[in-house]
Amino acid sequence: MVDNRIWRCEMTDEEWVVVDEVAGDLQGEILRGLLEAQDIRVWLSQEGAGHSAYSLGIGPLGRVQILVPSSSSQRARSVLDDYYAGVFEATEFMPDDAADAGESEDQEEPK
Repeated sequence: MVDNRIWRCEMTDEEWVVVDEVAGDLQGEILRGLLEAQDIRVWLSQEGAGHSAYSLGIGPLGRVQILVPSSSSQRARSVLDDYYAGVFEATEFMPDDAADAGESEDQEEPK
C-alpha cells in the first residue's frame, strides 16, 4: 500500500512523492539503484524502530518508502511497473567489447 503523501525536501524546496513502499532496506536499495540508473533521484524513508542498528525487515516497522521528485514521479512509476512486470528480466547484457568485436556463440571453445 503506497502512501501518497507529498514531502518537501528542505534543501531544494522541491516536492517529493511516494511512488512505492517495499519490505526492507535491501529491496529499497535495489529499487533505488534501478531508478537512479534511469537518472531519477531517489530518497528512501524508513521511520520508527525499523531503522536502527538492528534493522527490521518484516512487518510495518520494516517498510521503506521510495520517494522521487514530483516532476519525475510518472516516469518512476513507469519504471517500477516494468520492473514488477518482469520487463528487465528478459534483458540480456553483453560486454561492450564483445558486441564491438562481433563475437558469436559458434566460436570454437578453448581446449
